[in-house]
Amino acid sequence: MVRFHPRSSRVAPFVALAASSALLIAGCSSSSGGKKSEEGGDDASAGKANTPRMTVALVTHQAPGDTFWDIVRKGAEAAAAKDNIKLIYSADPNAGNQANLVQNAIDQKVDGIAVTLAKPDALKDVAAKAEKVGIPVVGLNSGLSDWKSLNLLEFFGQDETVAGEALGKRLNEAGAKHAVCVVQEQGNIGLEQRCAGVKKTFEGKTENLNVNGTDMPSVKSTINAKLKQDDSIDYVVALGAPFALTAAQSVSEAGSKAKVATFDLNKELTSAIKDGDIEFAVDQQPYLQGYLSIDSLWLYKNNGNYMGGGEQP
Repeated sequence: MVRFHPRSSRVAPFVALAASSALLIAGCSSSSGGKKSEEGGDDASAGKANTPRMTVALVTHQAPGDTFWDIVRKGAEAAAAKDNIKLIYSADPNAGNQANLVQNAIDQKVDGIAVTLAKPDALKDVAAKAEKVGIPVVGLNSGLSDWKSLNLLEFFGQDETVAGEALGKRLNEAGAKHAVCVVQEQGNIGLEQRCAGVKKTFEGKTENLNVNGTDMPSVKSTINAKLKQDDSIDYVVALGAPFALTAAQSVSEAGSKAKVATFDLNKELTSAIKDGDIEFAVDQQPYLQGYLSIDSLWLYKNNGNYMGGGEQP
């Protein structure tokens, strides 16, 4: 089954490629994370599938204000509408609470579950419970290194280490010397892998800066203080669009000459790249992550097949 398609990251101006690839975009979630279950895809009756109605749960680690997940959810809803699926979306950035949401989906006897694995150890037991009662589970976005050990059917996302390596190489091309990688959620393996990837290929100095991603004013003040403390920092690397936009404000307020690069896009971030406020971004195609994860469960339910053969991402 195709759980993930690793492709070389590359620089491209304002271009969106296939899901699950790391793409550098240069020069060019729901906003209410932690919400409980909400039904989506209400227009599923307009879908093309005439197969029996399914119920699928999408459970993510979305944090409040992270618009990345708006795009993931939009893709999932499009697949649900096409496949005659009742989609139930829920999210919580707390790993224990996210596990409880998966348990809620199991209790509702859904036909399939799509889940992110930002902190896979917390999801291990509940994923096993779903498997035990015959509910297929696929992973998306976070958990590339763990989906097989959790016996998930498929995985849709990018190799975060490879994505980080691509950004590190781009920093070398830009002549950067000192980069700070801003981590908005400690313990999130995907974020840690991104920063580790940057450090692996970047020839300059790198350091991580932990911030509280659920408190954006605090994020801005923490970055601001760091820039004032060390004027040798010439690049701030953010790990999400909202944090990159906030970092750009910090740079301005601190009177720093540092530039901002980021992972992930939203509409505002794309405009900021065009305007020169953000240098470039690595895009992972969240729309297709959401779409493919839901569509794969429909394929498995109705055809008994899954993409990629179940072995290779």
